[in-house]
Amino acid sequence: MTKSFTIHDLPKDERPRERLVKFGEQALSAQELLQLILGRGVAGESVAVTAQKLLAQFGNLQKLSEASIEELSSIKGIGLAKATQIKAAFEIGRRLSTQVPAYKGKELTDPEKVYRLIKSKLKDYHKEHFYIIALNSRNYSIAEVSVGSLNASVVHPREVFAEAIKNKAASVVFIHNHPSGDPEPSEDDLEITKRLVESGKILGIEVIDHIIITKTGFISFKEKNLI
Repeated sequence: MTKSFTIHDLPKDERPRERLVKFGEQALSAQELLQLILGRGVAGESVAVTAQKLLAQFGNLQKLSEASIEELSSIKGIGLAKATQIKAAFEIGRRLSTQVPAYKGKELTDPEKVYRLIKSKLKDYHKEHFYIIALNSRNYSIAEVSVGSLNASVVHPREVFAEAIKNKAASVVFIHNHPSGDPEPSEDDLEITKRLVESGKILGIEVIDHIIITKTGFISFKEKNLI
């Protein structure tokens, strides 16, 4: 039976785990980080080669993070277990990137400030992601509400305002991205925003703005007098 190669087959001072402990995670290459996630290679192929093949196949970490389970599993050495490990690692990073601590004394009512705050989270997504910023007199919180093309089935007032109610917010700002690059609101965008504004009035929560973000800019419903 052919032995599979693991990280432990590397010289000790070249092993990603030891390098991470000694130099910190930022010193590791993308390939080395993938080696730590994968753990071991397959018969006749080291884990370093498997990690290298992944990066070569998809080009970069961004594209790798967007690969499906089926696409990952098509690579020799990446079965279902390793494919799910990779997807889980990227999802942890994505969720962490959406968590923003509450800062005292800030009110995000200026569309430009909202755009600067959240553009890095939304501009490179290939699906539409809908966020809410819940504001009260002392702080704000940001929460992702839905992923996918915006329509009434995925953006429901119940889920949208749950974050605002939890944070005792007096007002909210909505943000979502347009992967197409066209910032103009669709009919669904207009209809959903109208529905959410009406729901906010019932709850006593003011909808200040709805901002659509692209890779190159944004539009504000408030500035266009759509709210």
